Amino acid sequence: MKVLNLYAGIGGNRKLWTDVEVTAVELNPEIAKIYQDFFPQDKVIVVDAHQYLLDHFKEFEFIWASPPCPSHSKIRIYSAVARGQNEAIYPDMKLYQEVLLLKHYFTGKWCVENVIAFYEPLIRPNEFGGHWFWSNFFIAPIKTQSREHCAKVDKLEERKGFDLSKYTGIRIEKKLILRNCVEPELGLHILNESKRDIQPELFRIMGRTNGH
Repeated sequence: MKVLNLYAGIGGNRKLWTDVEVTAVELNPEIAKIYQDFFPQDKVIVVDAHQYLLDHFKEFEFIWASPPCPSHSKIRIYSAVARGQNEAIYPDMKLYQEVLLLKHYFTGKWCVENVIAFYEPLIRPNEFGGHWFWSNFFIAPIKTQSREHCAKVDKLEERKGFDLSKYTGIRIEKKLILRNCVEPELGLHILNESKRDIQPELFRIMGRTNGH
């Protein structure tokens, strides 16, 4: 399966995937280097993921996108902005541009992941594991462990399965890099679900996604 992994980070969602040919897109070169170290068999490209999707979506069978979440996050609105730590900003609507592009133009399977936002979603997603997921296939509910955002780096490394101890002097704190990882078990579950054949009528009745 030819997979496009957008906004790849260090590859939390990709960690447990097998039998895939992955092209990973990550804008930050330091993070892209860490991804490449963990997944040397993958093709890693340091460019803007949003534009790469538009230019290359027809080349893949499965696409995963995890666009930046801070402008959608409840934390920014209810905590940081309320305390005067952050100014108001526009929510980045590239998130919905990608959902609509994939929904109407892409013929393969796809999944877009983001945080549960401070507003009602403009396109209805699945919700589990404390995040929103849009897709064009049914994703069975799955219980996930806490993302443990407040844990220390060593605990997050154990939880996510990435040892970052050799990376010294990087400009982005390790805790943030690990917090941004999608749970590996969840990434595997969603890829496996994309391979299942679900009858359209059952898919519609379950109402788990707005992909169709």
